[in-house]
Amino acid sequence: MTDGRERRPGEREAGGREARPGEPHGTRERQPHELRSHQWYGTDGLRSFSHRARTRQLGYLPEEHLGKPVIAVLNTWSDINPCHVHLRDRAQAVKRGVWQAGGFPLEFPVSTLSETFQKPTPMLYRNLLAMETEELLRSYPVDGAVLMGGCDKTTPALLMGAASVDLPTVFVPAGPMLPGHWRGETLGSGTDMWKYWDERRAGTIGDCEMAELESGLARSPGHCMTMGTASTLTAAAETLGVTVPGASSVPAVDSGHDRMAAASGMRIVELVRRDLRLSALLTREAYEDAVAAVLALGGSTNAVIHLIAMAGRSGVRLTLDDFDRIARTVPVLANLRPGGKYLMEDFHFAGGMPGFLSRIADVLHLDRPTVSHASLREQLDGALVHDAEVIRERERPLAAEGGLAVLRGNLCPDGAVVKHVAMEQRFMKHTGPAVVFDDYRTMQRTIDDPALGITADHVLVLRGAGPKGGPGMPEYGMLPIPAYLLEQGVRDMVRISDARMSGTSYGACVLHVAPESHVGGPLALVRTGDTITLDVAARSLHLHVADEELERRRAAWTPPPARYERGYGALYMEQISQADTGCDFEFLARPGTTPEPYAG
Repeated sequence: MTDGRERRPGEREAGGREARPGEPHGTRERQPHELRSHQWYGTDGLRSFSHRARTRQLGYLPEEHLGKPVIAVLNTWSDINPCHVHLRDRAQAVKRGVWQAGGFPLEFPVSTLSETFQKPTPMLYRNLLAMETEELLRSYPVDGAVLMGGCDKTTPALLMGAASVDLPTVFVPAGPMLPGHWRGETLGSGTDMWKYWDERRAGTIGDCEMAELESGLARSPGHCMTMGTASTLTAAAETLGVTVPGASSVPAVDSGHDRMAAASGMRIVELVRRDLRLSALLTREAYEDAVAAVLALGGSTNAVIHLIAMAGRSGVRLTLDDFDRIARTVPVLANLRPGGKYLMEDFHFAGGMPGFLSRIADVLHLDRPTVSHASLREQLDGALVHDAEVIRERERPLAAEGGLAVLRGNLCPDGAVVKHVAMEQRFMKHTGPAVVFDDYRTMQRTIDDPALGITADHVLVLRGAGPKGGPGMPEYGMLPIPAYLLEQGVRDMVRISDARMSGTSYGACVLHVAPESHVGGPLALVRTGDTITLDVAARSLHLHVADEELERRRAAWTPPPARYERGYGALYMEQISQADTGCDFEFLARPGTTPEPYAG
């Protein structure tokens, strides 16, 4: 905690006042001298005089900010991030809401993590944005924060950093883009990119069609409008209770997105006045509910890594076993691509997350608070589903169990994940010979070579693509199918890697194999021709090689050279944890206190 002592969820820091159980919004309003920003502005000293003088330099009158909650608006807008290109305008709506509620907003530009453009992968920089968020909020005179993001790694990064500081916080999702269109078809960004790229490789469409698809796939600002990683993580944020109700599915260019942003600005001022901090919201119960929602949505496998990391920053130990346990309690009810038919705009008008959560209310912890209500139960009261094809009834699910499965076995002793709702069901149990690639570039160069003799029954194995090996665990897990098999009509194969996969992707892809090959995990010992069995129902991934032979191979294995010799990359390689524990930095994930800065 920021004051160096442990507080109970809902307890107020100033004066030791405590919220009444179940009524976090019913506490006495804080006085101006109790605000955190008072340390910078309100004392009778040289430093406070200097802070006030410099604020006059910024052009603000004393009555505009003194004694008011100071709200940091952390904006991940960038000219090169199409998911966030509209957030410069949305920040004005947030600030409008803050002003209306009697607060004082200050906008801070922070790192943008563009899934589209940033290489080798924005996952390499998730923890960097988390650090920036934490230290910015800690070091400036702010009483609360509005976090603006949505592209895949941005949501967990912002919330990880904010959780480590533990101020009142509201998250504003960037929102999904409009549906794509091409020759009478409705396109889903990401999902249809993979689909039609394979069709091009198979020779069924040509360059003219691909040029048209370039202009029809992504038509507006906003993140992917499938249930990819972006929509999965913003839905998880709403389930955690850190957004205003319905926020995660509002289309980015809808006027409702402006209204949601303004409402978030108004809400954060109230949270500061009541001192409702993130620690009161981000509890074990909240994280279990977020896991249940992700699984019932058929959401992205990336959510496993991010939610484990986010929970760790909140002092909650979330594991792969929790995902597998909860997966057996919820069906898949969201008929959304890549596992279903519809897109996020359909989901929004079908009832959004309030309607969706009302379908699985029996497995949720309804008495926990959210940023907008004293309890999730109160927030969901009256929630409706308007289209039962998009948000299915419990009696008519897309799948009887949650959309992800956690695998164990001698090939993944620390676990692996598979999104079984987005794969051909004939691969739910499959045994085949391995074809091993040591790195992604070699795989790209050789995958179409008929001399490899790859058939639809082979198991494609990629190593060297994990947290350290990638580096940064890139989204290489949807390994391409050889072009000559695509021409024969093959559209799925079993593929195994220590990489991640885009949440918009699909197929029988086993991901996040831990430990990764770069640190000597069993994946490093697999050879072409070895037999591997995937059994999703049994939650098993097994390499059919005798233990004695594996030990001989291990003795001959040598660690690869360091990826980085200096800079942030060297820090990353030194501190990064494995996929099963969230890929956080050890020095950020470990328990401990950080003192408030002295502002006087």
